[in-house]
Amino acid sequence: MAEDIPAFLTAQGLPLSARAAVEQIHAPLSDWLAGQRATGPMLVGLCGAQGSGKSTAALILRHLLEARGLKVAILSIDDLYLTHAERQALAKAVHPLLATRGPPGTHDVALGEAVLDALGQPGPTAIPSFDKASDDRRPSEAWPVFEGPADIILFEGWCVGARPEAPAALAAPINTLEREDDPDGVWRGYVNEALALYQPLFARLDKLILFAAPSFDIVQRWRGEQEEKLRAASDGKAPRVMTEVEVARFIQHYERLTRSILKEMPSRADALVDLGEARELRRLTFR
Repeated sequence: MAEDIPAFLTAQGLPLSARAAVEQIHAPLSDWLAGQRATGPMLVGLCGAQGSGKSTAALILRHLLEARGLKVAILSIDDLYLTHAERQALAKAVHPLLATRGPPGTHDVALGEAVLDALGQPGPTAIPSFDKASDDRRPSEAWPVFEGPADIILFEGWCVGARPEAPAALAAPINTLEREDDPDGVWRGYVNEALALYQPLFARLDKLILFAAPSFDIVQRWRGEQEEKLRAASDGKAPRVMTEVEVARFIQHYERLTRSILKEMPSRADALVDLGEARELRRLTFR
């Protein structure tokens, strides 16, 4: 493990207590990834429910792998969201719920494929960046630039590697949002069909790591904690930061697929990080 972890955690605004997770989770994962790499760039998917720590894990894994002399790029599926205007148009044409970012159908899959292609090549690649506070994609001139080729690409996101459900499973609504805002199932049907179009993107993954929440019920608390951090970082200048009530509604957009992921992905993930309610490690297994 890199010797400067305390300094790294401080620089990232993380508590020094996070070192336990580094030792128990991230260091073993970095050892495993370094041992799995062959020739050419290796694409690694990091999947996990909102607030599960996958974005932080990507940063720590990059640090640990770079300490081995590897070039590591990070791409978040959140940074592939369609623009605010594009989602408004989609909401008008298909279903109002598609104005909300996050579910399949609200990402630019072609942009993701193009970025992944470029990251494996020599030269600079601008990596898309989305501003959640303003709910819109940042201008391209503000995107960070990675100098390729990457040895390892960490592709992180809540639905990375997810698979569509059987159409019959969509019939009954599973929460208030679906019952009241999607009673005829148009939105959830569209999302499920859109997810099928993500499969060529996900098929590129060489390895898939799942950060598994103990249940969906804990996700609202975890997502609320994320929003508090965003509010603190904004210094009161981000009016779009969500309230607790808004968070509760927001995560219902993610509930169906998150539950499906927690049910079916553990058996096929290449590495499973089984988490407790405080995000503590319960078990780390490799296939």
